[in-house]
Amino acid sequence: MPYRRLSLVPVFILGLSACSPISQPTSTFTPPPPPAATNTATAVPTAVPTLGPLSCLAEPGAVRSGSLPNTKPAQQFRIYLPPCYDQKTDERYPVLYLLHGQTFTDDQWVTLGAPAAADNLIHAGDASPFIIVFPDDRYWNLPPGDGFGDRLIHDIIPFIDQNYRTLTDRDSRALGGLSRGGGWAAHALLTRYDLFGEIGLHSPVIMNNDAAVLQRLVAAVPSKAWPRLWLDAGDHDGDLGKIQMFEIMLTTYGAPHEWHLNSGDHTDRYWQAHVAQYLQWYAEGFGAPNLPSEDAVATP
Repeated sequence: MPYRRLSLVPVFILGLSACSPISQPTSTFTPPPPPAATNTATAVPTAVPTLGPLSCLAEPGAVRSGSLPNTKPAQQFRIYLPPCYDQKTDERYPVLYLLHGQTFTDDQWVTLGAPAAADNLIHAGDASPFIIVFPDDRYWNLPPGDGFGDRLIHDIIPFIDQNYRTLTDRDSRALGGLSRGGGWAAHALLTRYDLFGEIGLHSPVIMNNDAAVLQRLVAAVPSKAWPRLWLDAGDHDGDLGKIQMFEIMLTTYGAPHEWHLNSGDHTDRYWQAHVAQYLQWYAEGFGAPNLPSEDAVATP
């Protein structure tokens, strides 16, 4: 499929109410001696498909569009509702928020195949059904773009929890992003780690000029507060040096994480090659499959 290279932008990591850019790391960063750390990659197992007890679990999930009624400009989103969601049940679901890159809109992850990857996991019995939300950040180059982090926390997540059958505890909520979206996910990692049980940073644009600020934020996260954390990038990513600097900081301050350096660059082709692996990692964080039973479906 055709793909476009994303431009890199600064992401703001100074707190949810401030949008000050972080400057580029300099050679003056000297980390303290790092503790012993082991980063392991998650293998992608091959599973024999099983459809589970409900026939609707063999059907694909649905991707729908929506918008928040009280934001200006209107905050748009797409949402993946898993198989069986529309059955008359009281079932509630874990929820994953996936943030797109600069110059793209809320369909980027859909085009990359995230809903299909989720369907495959659910159909194979390798994951419990879960919801995916794709918020729109189309105003990245306009003033509203600087406030996207605030809208995500204060508008989008509460709206989704109020209007869809989500599980609202921390361990049932995950956040991931690629490129600029990965930068916003890093912003949440360092400022609102209380909200997310797992966070994925895929080729993130996380800093522009000031490594000292980022180092201070990483050091300030309580050791027991870190979410489950994934970081990956391609070996030809133009921002690889900054991503590796961030990985060094995570290791230095004892943040448990997975670090994956893959072959590739900063394009849709790279993310599409790994989207199934990403989705499996998020699903594993939600726990072992717990598929709804026939008794959960109400009689029409």
